[in-house]
Amino acid sequence: METTQTFDRLVRAEFAPRSTYLNTASNGLLPARTVAALHEAAVLRAEGRPLTPLHEDVEACRAAYARLAGVPAARVAVGASVAANTGVIAASLPAGAEVLTAEDDFTSVLNPFHVRGDLKVRAVPLERIAESVRPGTALVAVSAAQSADGRVADLAALREAAREHGARTYVDFSQSAGWLPMAADAFDFSASVSFKWLLGPHGAAFLVVPEDFGGLTPVLAGWVAGEAPWESCYGPVQELARSARRFDLTPALFTFAGLRRSLELIEELGVEAVHAHDVALADRFRAGLADLGHTPVPAPGSAIVSVPGLGSRQGGLSRAGIEVSDRAGNLRAAFHLYNTTDDVDRLLGALAG
Repeated sequence: METTQTFDRLVRAEFAPRSTYLNTASNGLLPARTVAALHEAAVLRAEGRPLTPLHEDVEACRAAYARLAGVPAARVAVGASVAANTGVIAASLPAGAEVLTAEDDFTSVLNPFHVRGDLKVRAVPLERIAESVRPGTALVAVSAAQSADGRVADLAALREAAREHGARTYVDFSQSAGWLPMAADAFDFSASVSFKWLLGPHGAAFLVVPEDFGGLTPVLAGWVAGEAPWESCYGPVQELARSARRFDLTPALFTFAGLRRSLELIEELGVEAVHAHDVALADRFRAGLADLGHTPVPAPGSAIVSVPGLGSRQGGLSRAGIEVSDRAGNLRAAFHLYNTTDDVDRLLGALAG
């Protein structure tokens, strides 16, 4: 009971949405502490004070994400987007290498492999991705939870199949980091943005690499990728960072100032508690849909629910103060820690009308 009360108290202190917001799969709401930190960062810059605290925020975010991912901070690089992280991985592959992907996965996980032009990119249904790893597969790239419909990949089966055939693995946790416990150490590479379930501002992403860097070349390296960044501002970097920081991109400092507070909140609440809360709401919505005669895309255990044929209702729902998404003709509702059973019931009531 005390744990539930603490969870509810923290959430009430941080969020006061003015709509029934069920669209975290697009953007998470910003906690009050994050908004305050963004304001403080802007004032710091406006007043011309040293930006040292903002650089400290970057390192605090790296460490916090590492704890959530279950890896040492030295394996975490900070950047701006999953697409950029995928691009670094794509650039490391030899010509002709086979990359196995899931059909209709999010573009940022796929496109850098396609634009290479000299890779063999093979797409299979998500449910078949583990069984489709074969001799000669160099890399398997997949989202842990599908953006379009919330289906959760069988990552344990994928990991075992990849090991059996000597393939590397790349997992995008963007639609699951923050509500689904991560085990990034089980995969060669993984990535996530920060503006969805991690509740941060736009402009930050993380990349987890092996201790030996997995054969990646820091093709996007700038001054921040140096072992001594402030001594690497002019001319070629003389020594790349000995950690994953060699893959860092110049950070959007305001973003990380806010993100630090968002990650602190996720850690205070605990991913396991967030997971239980989010999935319970999603299951309530699934049950209500069945009562209304609607069948969502099967995605057991997911905080995302996608309903075929109802995507056209998105505009009307938004005008009624209920925020969801229209994805590939499906109505997508995404439940997170600031949602309640009342939110679920309001959406169900609107769909019944």
